[in-house]
Amino acid sequence: MQTVLAATFDEQVDSWFAPISERITSVVFYAVPLDFVDDGVVLPLIVVWLVIAGFFFTIYLRGFQFRAFKHAIQLTRGDYNDPRDAGEVTHFQALATAVSGTVGLGNIAGVAVAISLGGPGATLWMIIAGLVGMCTKGVECTLGVKYRNVYPDGRVSGGPMYYLTKGLEQKHPRLGTFGKVLAVLFCIFTLGGAVGGGNMFQANQAFSQAQSVTGGEDGPLGGGAAGAIFGLVMALLVGAVIIGGIRSIARVTDKLVPFMAIFYVLACLTVLFANFTEIPNALWAIVSQAFTPEAGFGGVVGVLIQGFRRAAFSNEAGLGSAAIAHSAVKTNEPATEGHVAVLEPFIDTVVICTMTALAIVITGTYADESSAPGVQTTSAAFESVVGWFPIVLAIAVILFAYSTMLAWSYYGLKAATYLFGESMLVDRTWKLIFCLFVIIGASSTLDAVIGFSDSMIFLMSLPNIIGLYILARVVKREIYGYRARLETGEIVPVAERT
Repeated sequence: MQTVLAATFDEQVDSWFAPISERITSVVFYAVPLDFVDDGVVLPLIVVWLVIAGFFFTIYLRGFQFRAFKHAIQLTRGDYNDPRDAGEVTHFQALATAVSGTVGLGNIAGVAVAISLGGPGATLWMIIAGLVGMCTKGVECTLGVKYRNVYPDGRVSGGPMYYLTKGLEQKHPRLGTFGKVLAVLFCIFTLGGAVGGGNMFQANQAFSQAQSVTGGEDGPLGGGAAGAIFGLVMALLVGAVIIGGIRSIARVTDKLVPFMAIFYVLACLTVLFANFTEIPNALWAIVSQAFTPEAGFGGVVGVLIQGFRRAAFSNEAGLGSAAIAHSAVKTNEPATEGHVAVLEPFIDTVVICTMTALAIVITGTYADESSAPGVQTTSAAFESVVGWFPIVLAIAVILFAYSTMLAWSYYGLKAATYLFGESMLVDRTWKLIFCLFVIIGASSTLDAVIGFSDSMIFLMSLPNIIGLYILARVVKREIYGYRARLETGEIVPVAERT
């Protein structure tokens, strides 16, 4: 009876919401057919919007992300941490929270889709997109700290909504109203994305993987109420952390993120070492097939698009979400967090996504047409080494989903408080709503709602990147000024200060 009711609920929601979701999704993810290149090759404009921003800021800031790497590590390990600085969390905790929001199913299923559709060569373009995305992250997080609000009780609110309003108005008074409109749109999109893509989708996929490795419909998680019970447990775990705010979230993510990243990378390395002799062939396939000379120019463009698309969807560079988490950092120098933020796409895309790609390419599971591209492809790669390894993958998916929900609960909270005011009522109401949607997500399919929320997440990039372009000179002054003082010795590690 419960299964029938759940199915009816799904069908009712889908039938009502599907037409709306499909219309919005078709606009947000509109793809231009490149018939002049090759039939069937399409170019998603939202990907172009995100990747062009990465290349623009990489050129404009002269490859800042590569020069920032060494100092970013120094900041992350606490060399420059001053407890007297304004903020709520350390550089490492801010990074861990932001990474927890990006490292998710996209690192496992998204990479498999890219390789299944574009071949091993998509991996190289994915890495390149991740490298330029590092600069976009640095830009938006520098602005996030520069224009954040620091309240008397020590709490901090920051992110695109604040630099879109305060930054644009300071740039020119006439841009004030325009900035407020962009900020409101950004917050609306963030709320939609937080509830769906950052919550329901994560809970749904976590339950799906847990059910899959425990016997499917015939296993202990195959009952009609299993999804709701699983969702309730996840909601309680999420609620226990988010009730304490960003400091509580940071205390969990700074332990969970390193553990889950190392856990997953070790699992991938196990697959690689089990097929050690095939590693050179896999690397050659990734490099050589990135240009697919046998397929001509159309093949190159198709593979490039798949790699760029998956990188953009995975590391979220340009969406502005990470700037919300990084804004809470303890620092009086905005550019410090711009340096730290470049590590995020590196960890997410260059390390974790690449490890997934290598595991898939080296085992050849991407060429298996018997299973749909996605988690099944990655699971097959793991299973080819050890029969019970899909259980390891399921644990990774659950950890990734949980950490993603923690981060997106905070993103949604900051959007809600910007729209409705900084109050305990708004705070508690949002957290309750967020936890309820964890249960709904785990116990329902709601494909239309997920499609809609994914659209909301990527719509965040429209107002955000407009603001980044307008404030490009501000960012350049901040970063170049900070690096000049760093090089002259005006800024030194805390241990060297007198």
